[in-house]
Amino acid sequence: MKNQLHTKTSLLITALFFIGWTAMAQEFKLGKVTKEELQEKVHPTDTSAAAAILHKRGKTYFVISDGYFEMVNEVEMRIKIYKKEGYKYATDKVTYYSGGKTLKVYFTDAYTYNLVGGTIEKTKLKSEGEFVEKVNAEVTRESITMPNVKEGSVIEYKYVLKTPYFMKFSDYYFQYDIPVNSVTYETTVPAYFDYKRYLSGYVKIDIPEQKVRGNTYGYNEVITNYSAKNVPALKDEAHVNNIDNYTSILKYELGTYTMQDGTKKKYSLDWQSMAKKVYEMELFGDQLKQTEYFEADLKNVLTPGMTPEAKMAAILSYVQNRMTWNEKKDYVCDKGIKKAYAAKTGNAAEINLMLTAMLRSAGLNADPVLISTRSNGVSLFPSLTAYNYVVAGVYYNESFVLLDATSKYTLPNQLPVRALNWLGRLIKPNGNTAEIDLVPKVVSKEIVFLTSELGKDGKLTGKIRDQYFDLYGYSFRENNSGSTTDTNVEKLEKQFPGMVVGDYKILNDDDLSKPVAEEFTFTHAAVADIIGDKMYINPLLFFAKRVNPFNQEKREYPIDFVYPTQDKFMITIKLPEGYTVESVPAPLSLAMEQGLGTFKYNVVVQNGQMQLTSIFDVNVPHIEPEFYNTLKDFYRKMIEKQNEKIVLKRI
Repeated sequence: MKNQLHTKTSLLITALFFIGWTAMAQEFKLGKVTKEELQEKVHPTDTSAAAAILHKRGKTYFVISDGYFEMVNEVEMRIKIYKKEGYKYATDKVTYYSGGKTLKVYFTDAYTYNLVGGTIEKTKLKSEGEFVEKVNAEVTRESITMPNVKEGSVIEYKYVLKTPYFMKFSDYYFQYDIPVNSVTYETTVPAYFDYKRYLSGYVKIDIPEQKVRGNTYGYNEVITNYSAKNVPALKDEAHVNNIDNYTSILKYELGTYTMQDGTKKKYSLDWQSMAKKVYEMELFGDQLKQTEYFEADLKNVLTPGMTPEAKMAAILSYVQNRMTWNEKKDYVCDKGIKKAYAAKTGNAAEINLMLTAMLRSAGLNADPVLISTRSNGVSLFPSLTAYNYVVAGVYYNESFVLLDATSKYTLPNQLPVRALNWLGRLIKPNGNTAEIDLVPKVVSKEIVFLTSELGKDGKLTGKIRDQYFDLYGYSFRENNSGSTTDTNVEKLEKQFPGMVVGDYKILNDDDLSKPVAEEFTFTHAAVADIIGDKMYINPLLFFAKRVNPFNQEKREYPIDFVYPTQDKFMITIKLPEGYTVESVPAPLSLAMEQGLGTFKYNVVVQNGQMQLTSIFDVNVPHIEPEFYNTLKDFYRKMIEKQNEKIVLKRI
């Protein structure tokens, strides 16, 4: 028997949108759908669920084909559809690494069950419901769409994929955005292979002791079983980074392979060996050695006597202005930085490795920093696929300054929001590596100045100046790049119904050293309620928060505000003649424990004017779930105060 191990990384990502529930803990068998399952109108523990996984059973095991190991993945599903919104769970997609070989996913036992006149009817999946897509030369996606799906349907199917690529297993999901009643998974692995296992999320997974058995091929196998019951839907609440970071998912990565003579071959990486391997890549480390293509241009960017800060800012600005990002995230180059420089466009690696090389050429201690973007999730373990992005890092004054030239609107130590994902990894030429904190320390501020006059008819006329600092400013510039005055006016009038905007302009949009600002005049006829001889008006006007975004009983994953913020409102309203102030909201000062955040609110009336100052600070952008109730109560009190009103009485 040949013991050949294919070392290509398996990219088998199962994008399962099917999910279901079963009320019984009996043995699950395809084709044994019951009338009780079909008659069930709502999920027993989540009446809002549009669908549920009644059963999911998975198995991964190995066979020998023509003297080579191959891995087999089997998944069986039974899904209940409760509502029309659940129809999307009748489509499943399996994406896998084919490596140029002809592989295929086999869907079998695929039926939709309906209860018609008290009789169970089933509709078989036909070939027109199966689809194959070539994502690229090495990746294939196969999908199915189940037939005759209705409210109340139960769908079942099984799929099998045999592959020679088993550096990684397909990610196995125990949790979805709909409830799962029963989910099991069994792996049977030759004792030659030692896999590292990583389990994320908060679901309690039952893992009995592993078993070892022999087989007909003459070697031992290690059997591991996993199971979970009554898994709640993972709901994407407000202020979540990437929900997949907190979903219960099992990952397998090959650590070592023991040959028949006892020799061990290591496949998994530690952080240092991963960093060394990345730096040695032709489309990574070799690119940093190329400097001749930009040297003449760089001389025109730098001037004698420039400070390190000035060099960083000048080089970043030069690359931003020259290059255009093609929206592709990667830490390795596509065509190489020299060609990208000539074409003035490139992926994230080409632009930011080019930036790193220029910073080094200018005498700065610069190295690339790998990042897993927010959409890519958190890098849990050393792997060449753990990251999908790279920025430049300059060690200066005993700290790192991070730079990213893919955006036209960032400054030194200001990364785009997509890159603000906990920790990055510094990659040095000698293979040394270190974690780099990506969480911004600078507080990003939005300061609103509003001056206005309130008429006796309740109509408000005034002027607003809204200033955006730091990452607030970056986001404003990104979101409004290329927009017209008419578009921005329309956006404001949609955001604040009843408002009519005039004289709109943006200040400092091209000067990144200054806060960008919106300035405009406005009228609003719906800010005050007149009842009898009294007028009621909210001092915070249309800026008041109305709904508490934190409304779950319990939260098991962190609250993510992305970066520290301050929202400050300074509002002046000239009150109408012929009215006196009957009551004003009392001042309020709130503070969360451990300095997580504060809220200050104060209204003063004098000389016929009302002046409001409202300041909301988020000091810690990542708040652990144990403080969820504190945060929820803080928001409740803040929103209550923001919606109190001044009462004016006609004289």
